[in-house]
Formats: sequence, C-alpha cells, structure tokens
Amino acid sequence: MELRETIEQAWDNRELLKESATVEAIRSVIDDLDRGLIRVAEPGDGEWTVNEWVKKAVLLYFPIQQMKTIEVGPFEFHDKITLKRNYAQLGVRVVPHAVARYGSFLAKGVVMMPSYVNIGAYVDSGTMVDTWATVGSCAQVGKYVHLSGGVGLGGVLEPVQAAPVIVEDGAFIGSRSILVEGCRIGKEAVIGAGVTITGSSKIIDVTGSEPKEYKGYVPPRSVVIPGSYTKKFPAGEYQVPCALIIGQRKESTDLKTSLNDVLRDHAVAV
Repeated sequence: MELRETIEQAWDNRELLKESATVEAIRSVIDDLDRGLIRVAEPGDGEWTVNEWVKKAVLLYFPIQQMKTIEVGPFEFHDKITLKRNYAQLGVRVVPHAVARYGSFLAKGVVMMPSYVNIGAYVDSGTMVDTWATVGSCAQVGKYVHLSGGVGLGGVLEPVQAAPVIVEDGAFIGSRSILVEGCRIGKEAVIGAGVTITGSSKIIDVTGSEPKEYKGYVPPRSVVIPGSYTKKFPAGEYQVPCALIIGQRKESTDLKTSLNDVLRDHAVAV
C-alpha cells in the first residue's frame, strides 16, 4: 500500500520524480514485476482486475531512466531499459535471437524461440513463445499456452485503465493471429491461423441454430477461425472481418495436442 501511494502521488505530481524515495519506489515496482511478485492484471472469480497503479509505475519508469548502450556480443542496442538476464537460474529456455525486457516476467519452463517480450508482460510456466511472436507490454499469458509463429499480442500502457491482452491457461494461438485492445482468450481455446481479434471485434458462435455474439472475448475451449459478415455503409454493402466459433474442443483432446489436429477435428485447413 505504501508503494502504491507513492506511485499515485508521483503520477499526479511529476516533480516528485526528483526525489530519491520516489525513484526507489518506481524501481522496486519494476523489480517486483520482473520477478513476478506483482502483476499488471490478476485473475479472480472468473474476472480479471487491472492494477492501474502498476501500469503507472511502468510509465513513470521511463522518465527516470537514462539512455545507454547495451552490448551483447557483436550486437549493440541503445535504450533506457536493460534486457532480462539469468535465464538458467530462472529455468527459462531462450533461443537466439529471443529478447525479453527487464520488467517482464517469465516463469519456469517458458520457451522463447526468436521472439520478443515487452516490459510489464507476464508469461506463465510451460508456455511456448514461438518464432517471431511478440508479447506486448503488460500482456498476460497463462500456463501451457502456445503462441505460434508470428503471433502478435498487443501492448497496452495508456490509457492506464485499459485492460491488457489476456490469454488464459492452455490456449493455442494459431500462426499470424493478432490479439489487441484488451481482448481476452478463455482457457484452452484454440484460435486458428490468421484470426484478428480486437476489443470490439465481433466473435460469432455459429454452432447452434441461431448465432450468438461476443465482443473481444472468446469463451473457454472454443475453436475459432477467421470469418466475415455483411455490413451496410452509405456506399453499399461490404464484408467486414469477424471471428467465428465453429466448435468446442473435445474433452478427450489432450492439452498437448497440436493446433493442426484440433482444427482438423472441425475440417478446417491450416
């Protein structure tokens, strides 16, 4: 509570950034984020709570940091935030040229292929961040998630009250899918290749006799593919992208089954 109060005061009065106690408090929050002791958003009773004060601390971290050159072998970077370190101690596998920023949390058993994880993000145990996938600032990724090649999870720092992108335990996110604007993917859901979901995207369940519509939220165990629907404009009728729920994962489907196998159960090519 003391940390939170200090951050809130500094947010309202930036002159406090000149004080050592404020700087220490901000650095303490970022260190706790890096170690997974606090989170930008937390699950509870089926809902998620966004800790706005933590996001404020991340935003306040930038002005107290100085630009510096970071050398990694023959590679050189010039930035305000250092890179995450001590992967062997953390039990995280990191393949060249994967990069995670200090202030992001990677749990034991995470595998990072050449990919990127930004500050404030939380990636839980057993998750695979596949080649060229990006985990944006403050995104929350659960246990045993597979982020396939080229997946983009959007970042969110401002506005501070905005929810981050959330991918819950056991979800499969297909290649080149884009998840942004605080959308939420339920547990064990399967998102097919090339699906784009925003906070306001229509997600239409077409498995029943009548369509059922969601916005920015995919229910648990749903199998989702790209789709479109007809929308009227002053210039005429046009097809607008959406996402289609075409089925549910079977109870018999093992959590480690491949994305291809799950989609083939529903006769969808990937």
